Amino acid sequence: MPKVSSVIVPYAAYLRVYEPLAAFPDEERAHWTRYARRPDRPSYQDELRRSLADLLPTPPVAVPVHESADAFVAEVDGVVCVCPWRTRLRGWQALGDLAEDFPEPVLDALIPPVVRRQSAQDYARWLERNPDARPWIRTATWQVPINWFVLVSDAEREYDGGDGGRPAAPVLRYRTPMVQARRRVARGLRALREAVDEGPLIDGLVDVGRWLEEFHPRSLVELDYGGLVHALPAGELEADHSAADVAEGIEALRHGDGAAAGAAYGRLVERWRAVRDRRSAN
Repeated sequence: MPKVSSVIVPYAAYLRVYEPLAAFPDEERAHWTRYARRPDRPSYQDELRRSLADLLPTPPVAVPVHESADAFVAEVDGVVCVCPWRTRLRGWQALGDLAEDFPEPVLDALIPPVVRRQSAQDYARWLERNPDARPWIRTATWQVPINWFVLVSDAEREYDGGDGGRPAAPVLRYRTPMVQARRRVARGLRALREAVDEGPLIDGLVDVGRWLEEFHPRSLVELDYGGLVHALPAGELEADHSAADVAEGIEALRHGDGAAAGAAYGRLVERWRAVRDRRSAN
């Protein structure tokens, strides 16, 4: 695994889908086949550095001019799977979401209105030619959305504290087969809908479930804490078993045990409130 840069990175977590090479059209499959053999593939830190570098010019480059030809690569039961970065597409989508995170005067100071308008026009024209486009990566800052944890199991948790070896920084991630992730979404939705009429957790789970349906059934799903590991003290990170809390809460709902479900939810809220408080402190 590549060494992590000493540069402070944005506190972002990632939900990624790695698709087998067979899922891609011939020309793109040939590119990813060659790419997967490269010994010098960039890391997620490299992707972040490139994105941050684009914000330094005046005016900033809000969205890359060209789409990235890079990807993350994983081998699943001997099958090579890739997760294309699609940095340009994700940049357009993130730019559209900024209005929900910042008041307009702050947003204007960060990215001038003329840059945002031009990017929106470029995205609209691009979508006309690529109506079925979707990213392989979802990003969340200063949190891991609760609905992401529904996709994975505590038994799939991979933690490395990074002490005295590689990687230099902690790593906390989950990896699960697509078929398992979809099955857990269906079970989770069934339990939630039987317990409550509606709510943001149901809406979020429906959204992520629809997104997963767009990928090859033999894909790999990865939930990676990414730079968020830097927002959690080592002891708290090592003790973080949020996926187990979510699974416990859903199982309690299935059995009509509201008290146990509430206790599991309370642990989640307390853990992630502490992370959000650090955001406010900065």
